[in-house]
Amino acid sequence: MGDVHSNLQAVRDRIDEACRLAGRDPAQVRLLPVSKTHGLGPIREAYDAGYHRMGENRVQEALDKWERTRDWPGIEWAVIGHLQTNKAREVARFAVEFQALDSLKVARELEKRLQAEGRALDVLVQVNSSAEPQKSGLDPADVPAFAEQLRPFDSLRVRGLMTLAVRSADRTQVAACFERMRDLQEVLRQDDRAAGSYDELSMGMSGDLDLAVAHGSTCVRVGRAIFGERTDRNAYWKTVE
Repeated sequence: MGDVHSNLQAVRDRIDEACRLAGRDPAQVRLLPVSKTHGLGPIREAYDAGYHRMGENRVQEALDKWERTRDWPGIEWAVIGHLQTNKAREVARFAVEFQALDSLKVARELEKRLQAEGRALDVLVQVNSSAEPQKSGLDPADVPAFAEQLRPFDSLRVRGLMTLAVRSADRTQVAACFERMRDLQEVLRQDDRAAGSYDELSMGMSGDLDLAVAHGSTCVRVGRAIFGERTDRNAYWKTVE
């Protein structure tokens, strides 16, 4: 095994230690490797290490990787980035999980495409917990009404919430984002009108996963600490030309 295997173990050790400090069972927190821009070689290393679900931000890259890895037993792909409606058909074809649902327009298009494919899709509602205007996601105050509006969509299995915390060296600001998410999760769990369940709380990445775990994260999305730095957004396509 190469660096990817040892990096995965190091990240998993960080998660397990964060769970220990928070009094949580490490089995409650899954690690989702995010392979964007990286080629199939490093992805295969992660797969061989036992990680069979990968996260991707860009739909076209995820679709291509799905097509090239379809003979890998048990491989699954999660789309974790913002989705435009014209990409919903592709996501409905291959993804097992979509972590960035934040509009009814996208929900309607996914529902239509999933119905045509005869598939269902696990979805997480993306929340802009940091109130940064450049970020996708719903304002926390708008999520309960949005969750109620998702009730008619039978092919969308609402599993919980996702967020990207503020990027800051001030850990109190980062923690505040995660606290908002935990509070919102509890509100939705008590709301009989909200579609789905809210057991999933996807938050935390390479730099802040310990705080995320301490605040109840059930899914940590990690790319850089596993696969290395991304210096070229088109790097993956150069590996398959």
